[in-house]
Amino acid sequence: LTSLLSMKKIIKIILIIVFSLLILWFLIRLISPREIDDFSPGISCENETKYVKKSEYLWVIPKIQDNKISENPEWCKEILSLNKTLGMHGISHTYHEFELKNISQEELNFGIKEFEKCFGYAPRLFKPPYLHINKQNKKLITQNNLILKYRFNQAIHKVYHCNNSGTLDNKIINWF
Repeated sequence: LTSLLSMKKIIKIILIIVFSLLILWFLIRLISPREIDDFSPGISCENETKYVKKSEYLWVIPKIQDNKISENPEWCKEILSLNKTLGMHGISHTYHEFELKNISQEELNFGIKEFEKCFGYAPRLFKPPYLHINKQNKKLITQNNLILKYRFNQAIHKVYHCNNSGTLDNKIINWF
């Protein structure tokens, strides 16, 4: 009987800890800056304007298919005028681009140069597409003085997607 009572106390303590951690996580997400992924002139964000306004960080894709961001100077000016923190989100945002393929320095340089041509400065922040990156590419990113943001960053921030293309609907992310 005593061991049963002890087990109930342990379970109760574990449940209190788990519940407390969930509340803490929710509060951190509530006060953390918001972000929006998949920003590019090739991806419509018109329906997501309210989320763009709420977001402090915009994760920009330097090239979608054959469209380079630097080829759209009006878009570049418009994004700069929003006065947001901009980061690079892959190079062309292909499926697991930074996990399944070892990116060369030349490929990364291309993405950095596109970002720089568009915004007038090199990116300081980097988030891999789909939040997947292999060890070699992590090393390449840090060697180029880019600050890598991915899974933990995604867990503590509300991250919306242009064209509502994320795993969860932007309305659900906004609520949670």
